[in-house]
Amino acid sequence: MLDFRQKAELCAGVLYDSRAEDIVLLDLRGISQVTDMFVIASGDNKRMLKAAANRVLAELKEHGEIPLGHEGIAAGEWVLLDFNDVIVHIFQERMREFYDLEFLWGSATRIPWSPPHKTASEADE
Repeated sequence: MLDFRQKAELCAGVLYDSRAEDIVLLDLRGISQVTDMFVIASGDNKRMLKAAANRVLAELKEHGEIPLGHEGIAAGEWVLLDFNDVIVHIFQERMREFYDLEFLWGSATRIPWSPPHKTASEADE
């Protein structure tokens, strides 16, 4: 089993590989009794959000992580994946701006995360 930080970083990496943008990790320990970490990302369209959500679910399942629940995959505007200590939010940009979770949880610490560096051959793909 993964700890919450490993789980959040794995989700962020899968989202990045799925072409999600503006990926943010928020540490909610000490300010939320619901979860330890949010992973927030944006996508261009419903199909992209659905695909990204399904990739996160599949990847975490390979690591023995089964979600407590998920919502919004069919609608594809705001997807929520609840892994207990990590909750993943994938938004279309207008929904992300409307709900503005980064502002709502403004006292949360942003965890530095950057995508893995691609090799020259991967960048050419």
